[in-house]
Amino acid sequence: MELRQLSFFVTLAEELHFGRAAARLNIAQPALTVQIQNLERELGVQLLIRSTRRVQMTKAGSVFYERCRRILNDLDNSCSIARAIAGKDLKKLTIGTIYPATFGILPSFLAKIGRRFPDIKIHVRTGTSEAIIREIESGTVNIGFIRPLENLGSLRCLGIGHERYLLAIPADNPLAHSDKVNLTDLRSQKIIAFARSNLSYTEGYFYQQFREHDLLGSVVYTCDDTLSLMSLVSSGLGVGFIPEWTHELPNRDVVLRHVEGIDFKVGLSIAWNKEDPTANRDEIVEMAWSLR
Repeated sequence: MELRQLSFFVTLAEELHFGRAAARLNIAQPALTVQIQNLERELGVQLLIRSTRRVQMTKAGSVFYERCRRILNDLDNSCSIARAIAGKDLKKLTIGTIYPATFGILPSFLAKIGRRFPDIKIHVRTGTSEAIIREIESGTVNIGFIRPLENLGSLRCLGIGHERYLLAIPADNPLAHSDKVNLTDLRSQKIIAFARSNLSYTEGYFYQQFREHDLLGSVVYTCDDTLSLMSLVSSGLGVGFIPEWTHELPNRDVVLRHVEGIDFKVGLSIAWNKEDPTANRDEIVEMAWSLR
């Protein structure tokens, strides 16, 4: 059994499609098929269920995939440790990011990384803070931009800034041209709000504000995420509170205004695993910290 076969299988398990996996591996599809068949023959078990329409993993295949992924990650980590001890610069970096950082601090961070390590290979994964934390703990992400949390176990988190929530208003709405906006002005508006299954701290804050100022009846539209809320405002359907990182979104016909009495901010942090052996890790953390 060869490491190359394990790598091929992991890629196929992630794509569940021979054509896509072969393209990702830059090999011919028949060659990939032969490698997987040889692997199954050597193991003596079926890893995949193939049909004309799709590929599925067997129970044995799912377990084997997790083990193979762990082996390959351990191998990458071992290589990183050797390079770090030898004083070599890192060659590969996986970054996890939530949307606020993707449109905000991430471009500047990537530019700094690219200048310092011109030969580096970078992979960016976008997700929730919770998903990024899990990947940092498992070793599949080296550094993440997430919402703040406490240091826990080997996880380390360092705050790098805060951003305000502002009122997003369609550009042709008369409210967009007002010198001052307060909550009572919203009684004549249709309000767009978040309505996720689990009420977050942010949603709870604005729900309380709407209730105290008799605005709950003005909440006409709801959505699950910031980009959807921005789309609803851009279409002229109403107004809604949104984080200021949306300033960076292109092609928006929206004005952002501070609302008197609303002083709500959310934080942004960098997170990493103190056990991660990535070469130059401390320097990378310092580069992110310098952007605050």
